[in-house]
Amino acid sequence: MAQLQREEKAVWFLDGEFLVGALTSMATIAIQALATVLVIRLGRNSTHHLSGRRRITTLLIVMGVAGVLLTFAHFLEVAVWATMYALLGVIHEKDAYYFAFVNFTTLGYGDMLPVARWRVLGPITAANGMLLFGWSTAVLFAVLSRVLRILRLQ
Repeated sequence: MAQLQREEKAVWFLDGEFLVGALTSMATIAIQALATVLVIRLGRNSTHHLSGRRRITTLLIVMGVAGVLLTFAHFLEVAVWATMYALLGVIHEKDAYYFAFVNFTTLGYGDMLPVARWRVLGPITAANGMLLFGWSTAVLFAVLSRVLRILRLQ
């Protein structure tokens, strides 16, 4: 009996959820890395081209565009999760983006449940979302700090 329970646990762990979660997380991390590079380049290039007398305007433009780029990256990352949910049949296809967004943001309404086979993907999505939102916060802070230094507003 104990041997059977151990085998069931091993099969549950190796049944693909963690592999799918890891691969999907890697895809979203790649998107975040690309967005980070774009935001850093934007900050660096914009301060040299837009600065001068309009330092506050430059700061507003750089931070606004950086925020929009990172937000768009998160929308795209949610879409990657939603696509995976739809392909695997985790949730009804028309609800996949909503369900992915609720998990990614750790909102967790609980109004929808995935099929039992894929239920660990929800917490994996949430962990991925927390990581990427923290990353975005760090990028925004770093860009803000650098732009303030370059524009001599600090």
